[in-house]
Amino acid sequence: MSKIIHVNDLPVFDIAQYIKTDADVAEYLRQVLEEGDSGELAAALGHIAKARGMTEIAKASGIKREALYKALRPNSQPRLDTVLRVCKALGVKITATVAD
Repeated sequence: MSKIIHVNDLPVFDIAQYIKTDADVAEYLRQVLEEGDSGELAAALGHIAKARGMTEIAKASGIKREALYKALRPNSQPRLDTVLRVCKALGVKITATVAD
């Protein structure tokens, strides 16, 4: 007989634990950008910043840590300036290509 597992007993999934390399960061952002959801982009940048260290990213971007948490929470609508500053602090660029 199998054991019943309750949802509340499952571990919380934290993608930040799996973002280890620059290639992981680039692929994660590529996939999120391909989907085109700005709220998901903010969340993804937040996950990456968490993986890299939110305090360090805040310092490198010139954005206060508390403001960074607020700007990069899921479904937020950060300004383009904020996104670009965070990307620069993370060492990534957002580029454009011709659409299919």
